[in-house]
Amino acid sequence: MTFIYQYRLAAFTCLLAFCVILMGAYVRLSDAGLGCPDWPGCYGKLVVPIDEKAVEDANRAYTDRPLDQDKAWKEMVHRYLAGSLGIAILMLAMLAWRNRCYAMQPLLLPTLLLLLVIFQALLGMWTVTLLVKPAIVTAHLLGGFATFVLLGLLVLKLRPVGPAHAIDTSRTTRRLIHFALMVLVLQISLGGWTSSNYAALACTEFPTCYADSWWPETDFSEAFVLWRGLGVNYEFGVLENDARTAIHITHRIGALITALTLGFLVWRLVRLESSPLLRKLGLILLILLVIQITLGITNVIGHLPLSIAVAHNGGAALLLLLIVTLIWVSRRHE
Repeated sequence: MTFIYQYRLAAFTCLLAFCVILMGAYVRLSDAGLGCPDWPGCYGKLVVPIDEKAVEDANRAYTDRPLDQDKAWKEMVHRYLAGSLGIAILMLAMLAWRNRCYAMQPLLLPTLLLLLVIFQALLGMWTVTLLVKPAIVTAHLLGGFATFVLLGLLVLKLRPVGPAHAIDTSRTTRRLIHFALMVLVLQISLGGWTSSNYAALACTEFPTCYADSWWPETDFSEAFVLWRGLGVNYEFGVLENDARTAIHITHRIGALITALTLGFLVWRLVRLESSPLLRKLGLILLILLVIQITLGITNVIGHLPLSIAVAHNGGAALLLLLIVTLIWVSRRHE
């Protein structure tokens, strides 16, 4: 019973982190990242100004960014969820330190999560104060994914009932799982860079890019410049179309490499591994991979439908969690 409440809290917090990822994607894709021009409040308030006088005061204080209540509420709901996530992670860390005398108590992971969520709060602040700079937005995205995955790992560590027998996983499969993790993280980073530079619709056709061209004009020299100085407003992007096309095409190439890597991993898990658990996880990985590819293609040919784009972010997070679960299974029971 010592860890059952921690397990339930960790499971709830992991689900909350997934909701924060989805809400963050919704805010970003709705162009609401600067819906509140200050942080942590919104136009100097803890809630979005509603009454006429408060709206007038807000507009007077931020003449360069008049209040858009719809965008402001999206941003503030995201902040409320993120704040709740931070409180839940703080509770997990406090419980871990209180029970540190128990040999099976995970201590490093809850502490790392607490430090990570503090850094995430800073990235959230910098996202606003640095005017949605792509490098900061992408780092914030990766931090959110890392928080979700580490919480998932904590759930696995606290799980009351584990597998009844050891799982014999080949060394080649374990190496392939680690390689798949590296490829997937790089692809997620490319996805964040694509979104934060408003390059998702640089190509509007599939499998070609646009105008029936497989490789139109590109500008890679500008596409991946990480830092362009301070004071630049990156809302709606600052890159020319050739640079955005270069980013989009790179993301497509990364998607192909990721699909081949994960597909090969599925084949090894389902056909060459004897463990029923590994085969089951392999089939789940296949289903998630097919869904994620379908969502990516739909984003292009459907001109980035909001619900599909948000689901594409969620699918990436679930893929990452599944790969980390495979690493946990192969390490924990090898």
